[in-house]
Amino acid sequence: MTVNMSTPASKNRDRAAAREATVKKPNPAATPTSKPIKRQALAGTQTLARGLEVLDAVAQGATTLVELAEAIGLTRSTTHRLAATLVERRYLNFSRGDGYSLGPKLLELGYITGQRMNLPRVAREHLEALAASTGDTVHLGMLDGSRALYLDKIPGSRRVEISSRIGDRQPLRSTGLGKALILDDEAQWSTYYDYEARLGNRYDVPMELWLTRMREYAAQGYAFDLEENEDRIRCVAAPVRDVAGGIVGAISVSSAAQYMDDLRMRGLAFEVKKTADAVSAALGFKANATHHIAAKRV
Repeated sequence: MTVNMSTPASKNRDRAAAREATVKKPNPAATPTSKPIKRQALAGTQTLARGLEVLDAVAQGATTLVELAEAIGLTRSTTHRLAATLVERRYLNFSRGDGYSLGPKLLELGYITGQRMNLPRVAREHLEALAASTGDTVHLGMLDGSRALYLDKIPGSRRVEISSRIGDRQPLRSTGLGKALILDDEAQWSTYYDYEARLGNRYDVPMELWLTRMREYAAQGYAFDLEENEDRIRCVAAPVRDVAGGIVGAISVSSAAQYMDDLRMRGLAFEVKKTADAVSAALGFKANATHHIAAKRV
């Protein structure tokens, strides 16, 4: 005879153990991790990149769905979804006759960006670096009617006193900065020269020689002041361009003639132009872009 010696307490323990044995242990593969989140973030980044590629393609002249799909390397259905979202958000326009074109939202953003990209603020860091590397005084200016308006001035480390001040309006024909501001305006060069002559301002460079120099400066992309505006002061200047390629400002390096012989001025031309190009790039200008400079010359 078999005698069951189990007590009620032990029976309860056995039943509890049995229940625990039937509970499924967690599957490590099913445990939530950050991987799905990362994959979603990656997919979102890729979608954003593809959307920007659509905008670039339209900016380059693509107008049909076929052209867009070929430009970005996606199927027509995927491209259509991206383009439809951009149309909905007003980054693109679409009409049956003309196809896709850039939308008004881009104009709004461009206007806001232009308002915020104040030239002195954008240029300041570059001006300071140029002054530090050359040891000379650096100016930033813009065209103001028939004069050059000085917007900023960074003194150099040399003990050279340059009489210019922020807010000064200086002649265009005799300052390097002024010449750089009008390099594209060949049709107006004689007018700018005559403007100073009518004011009775003395100038030792005859118009024909001045015009010859201006053509050389325009071809080189920089201009010199050979002690024309201030006694024993020379400078090298180069234009700053905006996204459309137009000249919106100029940068110059000025110092005493004893520090600015012809050889050094030619060397400085590279540095000044490089700085002006960097500021231009910050304003959206692309050096290899086609713009209207040639059309403005006669």
